[in-house]
Order: sequence, then C-alpha cells, then structure tokens
Amino acid sequence: MMSIDKNTNNSLDLSGIPLFRSLPQKTITRIKKTYKTWDAPAGSHVLEEGNLGDEFYVILKGRVEIVRALGTPEESFLGMRYPGEFIGEVGLLNQGSPRTATARVAEDARLMTVKYSEFNELLKVHPELAYEMASALGARLTESLNETIQYLRGKNEELQKAYDDLRAAQAQIIEKEKLEHSLRVARTIQYSILPTRIPQMGGYDIGALMIPAQAVGGDFYGVYPLDDENMALIVGDVSDKGVPSAIFMAQCHALLRSSIGRGVSVKNVVERVNSLLCEMNASGLFVTVIYGILNKPTGEFRYTRAGHELPLVLDARGEAFFPEMGKTMVLGLFDRPLLEEQVVMIPRGGLLLLYTDGAADARYEDDLPFGLDGVVQTMQRLGTQTPAQNICQGIFDSAVEFQQGAPQFDDITLLAVRRTG
Repeated sequence: MMSIDKNTNNSLDLSGIPLFRSLPQKTITRIKKTYKTWDAPAGSHVLEEGNLGDEFYVILKGRVEIVRALGTPEESFLGMRYPGEFIGEVGLLNQGSPRTATARVAEDARLMTVKYSEFNELLKVHPELAYEMASALGARLTESLNETIQYLRGKNEELQKAYDDLRAAQAQIIEKEKLEHSLRVARTIQYSILPTRIPQMGGYDIGALMIPAQAVGGDFYGVYPLDDENMALIVGDVSDKGVPSAIFMAQCHALLRSSIGRGVSVKNVVERVNSLLCEMNASGLFVTVIYGILNKPTGEFRYTRAGHELPLVLDARGEAFFPEMGKTMVLGLFDRPLLEEQVVMIPRGGLLLLYTDGAADARYEDDLPFGLDGVVQTMQRLGTQTPAQNICQGIFDSAVEFQQGAPQFDDITLLAVRRTG
C-alpha cells in the first residue's frame, strides 16, 4: 500500500487513500468511474460556513485550509488538509445541518465529490468503511486540536497579558457563575439575619443602615425590644471582608441574639459570647462589638464595648462628644478579655450614633480618610431633628461623595437613635 505524501502535487491512486484502502480493487475502479472529480483554483471556496450540503470531498491534489468565522474579527484557522484527506465529512454525522467551517483552496486542487447518499450505499456493502472513517476522524480531531493549540499559543504571544486573562476567564466561567450565585444567596441570607423592620420605642426614633464593601461582609447590627422600657442595641464588625467574615459574622450575631435578655448584665453577655467564639474559632478571625441596653425613661445607654468604636453623642445644640475609652478588647482571640460596663446618656433632643469604622475610613485613592470629623460634621449639618434613618443615609452618602467614585474601602454600618421625648 502506498503512503500519502503531503507535499506531492500529483493525483493519487485511490487505493492509496486511507479512507478507501480496505476496499477491493473492483470497487475502487467503480468509484473512479462514477464519482466526479473537479479542479478548484487557489482562493476558491469548496465549502462555506453556514451553507447546507449533501456531499464531502476527497483531496486528490493540492491543499485546502479550514477556517471558521471567515472575514470576521473572530476568524480562526482550524487546519490544513492535504492529498488523501477529505473535507465536509462532519455532515455525514449530522445531515441537514449547516456547515461548521469554510474550506478554502490554498493551492490549486483536484477534488473528488462523494455524495452522502452514495457513501451510505457504499457503507451497506462495505461496513468496514465506517472504521476507516472513524479512524481518520480521530486522527483529524487530534491534529485539529494540536493545530488549534498552536494557533492559540501564537495569539497569546501577540495579545500578551490581555489574551491570557481572557483565556483564564473562559476556563473559569462556570466556577465564576457558581461563585456569583453562591454570593447572591449568601447576601440574601446575610440580610435576612438583620431586622427587616427597625423596632421603635416611644420617645425615640431609631434608624440603621448596613452596606458591605463586597457582595457579603462582616458587619452586623441588631435592634431588639426587651420590654416596654428597654431596647437592646448591637453593632459589630468582623475582621477582614468577604465570605469568611460573613460566616463568622452570622455566628457572632446568633450568639449575641440568643444571649441577650432582661436583667442580664451586658458585660456578662459579651463575655459569654467571647467564650463561645474562642471555642469555635479556627480561622483566627476576631470581632469588635458594642452591645448595650437603652432605657426609655432615663435615656441611659448601658453598654460594653469590645474593641469597637466609641459611641458618638450629639446634644440638642449640635455639640458632639464621646464617652471615656474604658477597658476594651476584641472578641474571639483571648479567653478573658478586659471588658467593662459603661453608661452614656442620650440628652433630650439629642442623638446617639453607633457605627463601624467603614464610614470614617472612606477615602479617595491614597488621600486622607473621611474620618470621624467627616461623620461628626455631617451629623451636625443634618441636625438632631432629622429622622434617624435619614441621618444614617446622609452619613453614608457623604462618605461616598468624599470617595469621588473610588471603590468602597470597607463595610459601612450605622445605627442612630434620636431621643425625641
């Protein structure tokens, strides 16, 4: 059996074509007499992508290139076909479907036309042709894959990092979609933990807002009535951002929510939560928390601060002040953190603000942060007569404006309480 020389320009004996090599000589002779051959000049199209067809072609002479998306920015070279090979055979497997690529003559060629119907009749008499076709298609697939890889590597060199990023993104698209879906679910779950409606207490106006820097975050807050005269207030901030901190946040919130109660010392509640967090904390995360109880008749806010920002109070004249620092340590790292119970009074017509450091840390690129001064000035501008929810929104809006379009630096949580009576 003669071998196929891809460099020859001579017409081949059909017995040397791999597809027909298992056929008896009398069948080959009949094929040569009945199947039509034709000459195609360089540049002509044997097949065109998107068109229908009912035949494939055996190359007897010349070279034919296979191109996808010809004439578009996405044009790609799929491979070169040489004497002894065939083109258009994919239609055999999916007859009636459009061509998947264009076959363009690269060097003056002679081709033999094989109708699908004729080949199917030939298969009935010589089923071994199916093996030859499958074998050729397997080799073709491997060759095409290798040529495609070579082509993509060349493109990668031309497009450098941009194309590398695109290929990496394409390879990860399924995982990315899964992650985005998981984050959407996580965000929904996180928001479901927070109060859907802020509870209110007579003589006070309470508002809250939480905006994570990423899809999910580590901030949380809580407003929980204990009885007709006492309201539990919580604001927390887990170290780091993203999914791990969101999970840790949910644990902290659940522990605090289940531990608070009338007649229970706020310091004891925070100490108990710390003990439980230390038992389950394998991630090395920690949380800052301010937890306290607001008493309706007196306006006293009795609280324990665990490494968290100081409460900020604005009196009816717009004067701002912070209480003393007191003993404070973060939760989740130390068995016996130094903590203490403190009291701050909300004056009549005044305002209490509990917050995480995200608002004060808002910044534009490497410039100075918005800072506590920015928070205080915004509160003073809005005044203590502004509804508590609008106070929270106004502080957030001012921080965003200060950033001048830069990405949010950290999660932002604000909880405001106005004493109206």
